[in-house]
Amino acid sequence: MEGILPFLKPAGLTSHDCVFKLRKILKTKKIGHTGTLDPDVTGVLPICIGKATKVAEYITEAGKAYEGEVTIGFSTTTEDASGDLVEKKFVNRTIQREEIQKVLDSLTGEIEQTPPMFSAVKVGGVRLYEYARKGIEVERPTRKVKIYSIQLLDDRTEFTGETIQFRFRVSCSKGTYIRTLAVMIGECLGYPAHMSNLTRIQSASYMLADCLTFAEVEKIMEAGAIATVLKPLETALSHLPKLLINDKVAEKVKNGALLQIPEHLKTTNGPIIAETKDGLAIAIYAKHPNKPDLLKPVKVLRNEIE
Repeated sequence: MEGILPFLKPAGLTSHDCVFKLRKILKTKKIGHTGTLDPDVTGVLPICIGKATKVAEYITEAGKAYEGEVTIGFSTTTEDASGDLVEKKFVNRTIQREEIQKVLDSLTGEIEQTPPMFSAVKVGGVRLYEYARKGIEVERPTRKVKIYSIQLLDDRTEFTGETIQFRFRVSCSKGTYIRTLAVMIGECLGYPAHMSNLTRIQSASYMLADCLTFAEVEKIMEAGAIATVLKPLETALSHLPKLLINDKVAEKVKNGALLQIPEHLKTTNGPIIAETKDGLAIAIYAKHPNKPDLLKPVKVLRNEIE
């Protein structure tokens, strides 16, 4: 069994819980997820199986897209709906659509975020949520993330009420906390806020419409047709530059050979996929640290041409 299962994560389970349950359904041990989703968050959770576990990190590194809801008027300890109340300030004015749009525009591009205390980021070798559960507040490093786009999914021209809710769609880089983005939206509007709902609608090339539930995976397994729904590991690498190699070179690549950097890839700094004319990814390469004209293998994906 090999490939990537686009899985629809339900609310109430951690990403690890999902892997544990799928391991039993699929009857395989070599399985892993690609980027943690909080228990309350639903949506796309690509699951790597067999050899595809070798490319999990490249799915994690790729961009994500979410649809969420922000509630303006009070904040929580976790920055989402599951946390305890921190601050309440009822909205005492009408907020115009143009003001919200201006805030969303200001948060597009490269921004700085401070990870929430209830997060898996490590400080001093300890995850932040472990400090938070003990009531310990620690200094957290800010990080730069990229917001490629934010779209307001609400057609109202005016927003009124003691609390205000509106939905949005965001496309962003790895490491973005949408919970924190919701808080930042509230701060820009002058009120405490939190993320009241969130669904990941895309991870790398995997879309919400592609995803299967636990029940659907079980049914497909019982029918012996799981291979028909697993995506090739190459789909995890579709966003990366490619180096086309012939079968003779492929034999050398699977044994870890160095390769000359072709002209069209000399300005590329990230990973490069060595693939055959049939689109089969053989290995992942990167620029050699000491030999500027050469590529060295980072990871061999296939030891045999299949």
